[in-house]
Amino acid sequence: MKYLNIVGYVSIVLAFVAHWWGHGAAWEPKATFILAALGVIPLAHLMGQATEQLAEHTGPTLGGLLNATFGNAAEIIIGVIALSKGLNEIVKASLTGSILGNLLLVAGAAMVAGGWKRERQVFSRSAAEANAGLLALAAGAMLLPAIFHFTAERMHDVKLHEHEEKVSLATSFVLLAVYALGLLFTLRTHKHLFTRPHAESPEDKPGISAMGHFWSVKKSVLVLLAASIGIGIVAELLVGSAEQMAKAFGWSEIFVGVVLLAIIGNAAEHSTAILMAMRDDMDTAMTISYQSSIQIALFAVPFLVFVSWIFHATGISPAEVKNAMGQMVPARPLNLVFTPMEVVAVVLTVGIVIVLCMNGESNWFEGVLLLALYAILGIAFFYIPAHVEGAVQSATSGTAHVP
Repeated sequence: MKYLNIVGYVSIVLAFVAHWWGHGAAWEPKATFILAALGVIPLAHLMGQATEQLAEHTGPTLGGLLNATFGNAAEIIIGVIALSKGLNEIVKASLTGSILGNLLLVAGAAMVAGGWKRERQVFSRSAAEANAGLLALAAGAMLLPAIFHFTAERMHDVKLHEHEEKVSLATSFVLLAVYALGLLFTLRTHKHLFTRPHAESPEDKPGISAMGHFWSVKKSVLVLLAASIGIGIVAELLVGSAEQMAKAFGWSEIFVGVVLLAIIGNAAEHSTAILMAMRDDMDTAMTISYQSSIQIALFAVPFLVFVSWIFHATGISPAEVKNAMGQMVPARPLNLVFTPMEVVAVVLTVGIVIVLCMNGESNWFEGVLLLALYAILGIAFFYIPAHVEGAVQSATSGTAHVP
C-alpha cells in the first residue's frame, strides 16, 4: 500500500499536467482518467487514517458515527461532483457499483486470500444476520421505485416524473431514518453483538496510525479536511475525463460508473479487507464489506438524492441535458429509479451474499463464487451498448447523457 500511495501522489501532479498540456489531444482523456484514478487512492486512504485517529479520541459511539460518515467519502464526493455536471446516471451507476464491489469483489477477494490455507474462517453470525436485514431493505429500496415507474408508465400516469420524484424523496427519508436507527442498534443498544477482538498488529493498537505515531485531534481534522478537498479537486478531473473516455471508446456510462469509478472509490477498503482476512480477522474484513455497502445504500444514495434536489433548486446543476435522441430536455433531480440491469444485479448480489454468509463461516471456494458473479455482472455491463443504455436511462429518468 505504501508504494501504491507514492505512485498515487505522483499521479495527481501528472494528471493536471496531462489535462492542461494535452488538452484536445486524442490521448488526453484516457491519460487524465488513469492518472486521476490513481490519485484518488492515496487520498481515500489518508481520509480513512484520519477518521480512525479521530475515533480513538471520541470513543466507540461517536467514532463509529465518524467512520460511517466518512467511510465512503470518496464515493460521495465523486457523486456530488458528477451531480453538479448533470451526470445523474453515472452517479447511480457508481453507487450501484460500490454496493456490488463491496459485497462481491471485496468480500470474495478477502475470502480467497484468507481461506486459501485454512479449512474455514469464522465471523460474527449475529452481525451477519443483522446486516442481511439491512441489505435486503437496500435491495427493496432499489427494486420498488423501478417497479413503480414501469407500473405507472403502463397506466399512462400523466404526472409520472412528479410522482416518482416524490416516491424517491419519501423513500430516501425512510432509508436515512433506518440508517440512523441502525447506528443506534449497533453502537449503543446491541453493541455487544458486534464487538469482537481484532488480530493483534501495530495497526490495531489505539493511537497508532499507519505512519507509526499518535495523531492529535487538530491534526486528524486538518488531514481529513485536506484529503476531502484533494479528492474533490481530483474528482473534478476524474468525472470529466470519464465522460469523455466513455465517448471515445463507445462505452456506456453505466459500465464506467458500475465498474471503473466504483473500484477506484473503494480501493483503500479493498486492500484493508484482504489484509485483515490474511491475518484471520474475518470479523473486520466482513464488517468492511457489509458496512461499506450498507453506508452506500442507506446513507450515500438518499443523501445524494437530497443534494441533487438542492443543486436543482439553486441552479448549480445544468438546467438541460441531452436525451437519447441527442435533444436538449429539462434536467430533473436524481431519483431512485435505477435501470433493470442495476436492480437485478443488486438483488442477485444481496441474495447470494445472504445465502453464503448467514452461517458466520467462509472458505476460499465461497469467495470464488462471489468473484465469479462479479465477473459475470462486469461482462454484462461492459457489453451494454452506449446508445441502448442511454435510451433505457432516458425512459426511466429523463436525464440520460448520451455520447
